[in-house]
Amino acid sequence: MYCKNCGAQMGERAAFCIRCGAGAGNGGGYCHNCGQQASPGAQVCIHCGCVLHGAHYAYGPEQKSRIAAGVLGILLGLLGIHNFYLGYTSRGLTQLLITVLTCGVGAVAMSIWGLVEGIMILTRSVNVDAAGIPLRD
Repeated sequence: MYCKNCGAQMGERAAFCIRCGAGAGNGGGYCHNCGQQASPGAQVCIHCGCVLHGAHYAYGPEQKSRIAAGVLGILLGLLGIHNFYLGYTSRGLTQLLITVLTCGVGAVAMSIWGLVEGIMILTRSVNVDAAGIPLRD
């Protein structure tokens, strides 16, 4: 995460920027995803493609649920459903194909992979989907 006021890198749980003192989420001159300067009134960061809306980020209905993604990872991780849900199609396809093409032999490994990713999502180790949009609680 980057400070929207000065562009300095911040910790994911930081309340304030240690460089400029601005509160997390305050400001509008820089992209929170890549830290590059954003043009005033820009809708999208031209450097990383993150959705911007002036000084605020407009995520709207496309924001994915953290709980849904985590539960999908834990219960259906062997099929990669949680990765398809979050937009990581190549990762999801890998999990699905390994499970199917090994006639279920690879399902154990894919289940463990899905369980770990599901737990990581629920514990906030994974905070964004494939488009860089933060997961909603």
